[in-house]
Amino acid sequence: MPRYKLIVEYDGTPYVGWQWQDNGRAAQQALEEALTAFTGEKLRVQCAGRTDAGVHATHQVVHVDLARDWRPDKVRDATNAHLKLQRDSVAVVDAQVVDATFDARHSAVRRHYLYRILNRRPQPALERHRVWHVPRALDAAAMHEAAQLLLGKHDFTTFRAADCQATSPIRTLERLDVERIGEEVRIFASARSFLHHQVRSMTGTLELVGAGKWAPTDVRAALDARQRSRCGPMAPADGLYLVGVDYGIEA
Repeated sequence: MPRYKLIVEYDGTPYVGWQWQDNGRAAQQALEEALTAFTGEKLRVQCAGRTDAGVHATHQVVHVDLARDWRPDKVRDATNAHLKLQRDSVAVVDAQVVDATFDARHSAVRRHYLYRILNRRPQPALERHRVWHVPRALDAAAMHEAAQLLLGKHDFTTFRAADCQATSPIRTLERLDVERIGEEVRIFASARSFLHHQVRSMTGTLELVGAGKWAPTDVRAALDARQRSRCGPMAPADGLYLVGVDYGIEA
């Protein structure tokens, strides 16, 4: 039974999140239904990282075991044909056969996220639901300075969702860079794993720094407090993207 690694992208706007839920259609559901329509098998895929409702992905990684030894390009193209038929905003970008020991989630050593803020007075037309529109001026350099105070191994309780199911709030944040590219402020975050809502919580807090409401040292004080009440407002899901997953030995 060959195992396939799929690189998947999706617009999270119409979905209740990556994972199957009772209250609406999920990106996982769309992918699995397309794979089933193609192969005739009842399948479950495993992903590198579950995303919330409205969150997008340009590089989600999943693995799936198929009964037949299909060519990888056939798996990609046939699955996409069924996704297109169902008008789902999900696409398989790449497919390859991997060793049976590869696990999309547990083999991952690093995950990368991008958060996009459209920082201009007019609201977005073409990028609606794909950016966080912040009309007030933001100082990206100040946001970056504050972001560096969050790097390293810490108790991130302040930036953790109240219903987070992780057994520990301790995480090691490897990268948190903020840069301005034209009208966009972009935040890049990398770690082995993140707590539920961690990136969106950090982004909302950094926005306060960019707007001049907080000083960079206030961000560090909030982290050290280890209290959810000290976090800034959580940024919306619209601007968040899963953009990469690293593995120790690339399959």
